[in-house]
Amino acid sequence: MPLENYRKKRKFADTTEPRGDESPARRPGIFVVQKHDASHLHYDFRLEIDGVLVSWAVPRGPSLNPSEKRFATMTEDHPIEYADFEGPIPEGHYGAGTVMVWDRGTYETEDEASPRAQLAKGKLKIELHGKKLRGSFVLILTGLGAGRPGEKSRWLLMKRKDQWADARWNADAPAVARSAISGRTLEEIQRGRTKRKRVA
Repeated sequence: MPLENYRKKRKFADTTEPRGDESPARRPGIFVVQKHDASHLHYDFRLEIDGVLVSWAVPRGPSLNPSEKRFATMTEDHPIEYADFEGPIPEGHYGAGTVMVWDRGTYETEDEASPRAQLAKGKLKIELHGKKLRGSFVLILTGLGAGRPGEKSRWLLMKRKDQWADARWNADAPAVARSAISGRTLEEIQRGRTKRKRVA
């Protein structure tokens, strides 16, 4: 079952993370990027594929600069409902720390092959329609796990040159540092501050 590893790692009586179910596949699918202040600060890049969120941990986060290659490690699939999760994960639990929905939107593949088929080949070309990330991106399987896409396999996430490319991209700039759904900073979410006016 795609969500088995996700559920094994969590105690849902103690965390507000969703247990979730597999959902029917949709086109276009959704994507979400969650900024996660856990044992180390990183970003989780997730694509809806076949009813679950296929996920990668991206230490430095996605970039709109085509010259910047981002290392990404595939992690366990997450339920679709996780795309709305923002808040604290209690100490002593897997992934303990604060989660922010840094960006969210829809995506389409740039190839006639299905997303799952592209994953199996180790190269996924996508176009993102988010609040912060837009345009053409590619995920390429490389290093550990090459030829065997799955949890812990290593990938590169890169922006491709198009009208949305930005050589001066800075993920920590005030304009892009806040939550895409609540307008809060990571620190405000950690302190439990109520939501700001919804980001347009």
